[in-house]
Amino acid sequence: MKNRSGLSGVASSPILVGAVTVLVVIVAVFLAYNANNGLPFVSTYNLKARVPNADALVKGNEVRIGGVRVGVVKKVVPVQIGDGKVAAELSLSLDKTAEPLPVDSTITVRPKSALGLKFLQVTPGDSDQGFEAGETIPVSSAKPEPVDIDEFFAMFDKPTRDAIRQNLAGFGNALAGRGPQLNEAFGALRRAAESGQPILRKIVEPSSNFAGFWRGLEALSATVAPVAETQATMFRALDATFAAFARVSRPYIQETIEKSPPTLDEVNADLPAIRPFLEDSARFFTALRPGVKALAETSPIIAESLHAGIPVLNASPVLNNQLQPTAEALVDFQEAPGVFNGLDLLIDTNRVLKPSLSYITPSQTVCHYWSLTFQYLANANSQGNSDGNWLQFLSFAPPEGPNSESTFASSPANDPDPAKKANHLHYNPLPKTAAPGQEKVCEAGNEKYARGETVIGNAPQLWGTTTRGGVQK
Repeated sequence: MKNRSGLSGVASSPILVGAVTVLVVIVAVFLAYNANNGLPFVSTYNLKARVPNADALVKGNEVRIGGVRVGVVKKVVPVQIGDGKVAAELSLSLDKTAEPLPVDSTITVRPKSALGLKFLQVTPGDSDQGFEAGETIPVSSAKPEPVDIDEFFAMFDKPTRDAIRQNLAGFGNALAGRGPQLNEAFGALRRAAESGQPILRKIVEPSSNFAGFWRGLEALSATVAPVAETQATMFRALDATFAAFARVSRPYIQETIEKSPPTLDEVNADLPAIRPFLEDSARFFTALRPGVKALAETSPIIAESLHAGIPVLNASPVLNNQLQPTAEALVDFQEAPGVFNGLDLLIDTNRVLKPSLSYITPSQTVCHYWSLTFQYLANANSQGNSDGNWLQFLSFAPPEGPNSESTFASSPANDPDPAKKANHLHYNPLPKTAAPGQEKVCEAGNEKYARGETVIGNAPQLWGTTTRGGVQK
């Protein structure tokens, strides 16, 4: 009876009942308010995760695995990840049932509804190792990048909407009034589908490796992907090119296409007959090419010769009138006694001189040495300075040293002192002049001066046939 009276005393106190009721309501409201952040006094599995873009993810958003809520996002803060890049770091409070999360798991920020609410989707991996509590899921695990519905609709900007509108208008104009043609196309499509069934059965057979075709196409697409921008530029250029063609398509290109088949028929009929002429022409022009090149170089001389030859040709009638008496005199001279004996002697003389001339002639015909000698002698006799002509006045300072060329010497000048590189003899008594048995070179005057070396005899390097002014003689 005593206990019942005590309970009835508590229940009969309105102040005490009201205080207990208020306390229960406060606890219920507190638990309801913090329900999204986890219940108090419940053990959790805390991790951190980094994503390139939090994408409107906020504190209190859910963390799901397989569509089931396993935790909440406690905090979202920006962090530096190197190279000047910024990522979002998420503090996650997960249920102990998710521990340990495999290290090869992936995370994705996904929309929860069309109103913009987000959640973090975790896809567990199959690794035997897991994240310890407090570790961070790296930003490399944040994949794939999702496409939100607002981003999807954002691609329909004004240029895209205008292009869609133009496409719809074009399709409408293309289909308007073409009902019979469409019906015929559908009928032909059905027949094509029926006829193509054997081909399709052959394609889907394992032996055809149709899947390999698509893998190859995928590899091809991956190969050309880096040059996609270049290809886009090419297509823009092609568009400009075809637009230019469109302006001249009628009548020029149209007439060209119409007249091309008969022209090709005529060409096919005439080419067998023309081919020998073309082959001969090709050989002719190939053989003519060196002459044309030489003609281009000598054309100024030929032009001067033609100008100089006009007066000569004008005077040629007088010469022609004198040729006949001259020829008659030559005939009389030939018939005179002793002429043949003189000619025989001349032939013998040429035979004796031929070996010497074979060596002397190239020095002029190839190297131009005789002409240069007389020309320089004439210049030396006519040119000079205030002291006199070059042949009358010549002064130089020869080098000094052992075996110097300016003093008595027991051997060719070959000063061992490296500082006196000029005190060395350079002498070539028999230079090459393109004579028989020699290379086609003109050595005299073309030797490379070997400074600091004694060189007697032919030069170690051959210099071609250039003897004056860089002109090949």
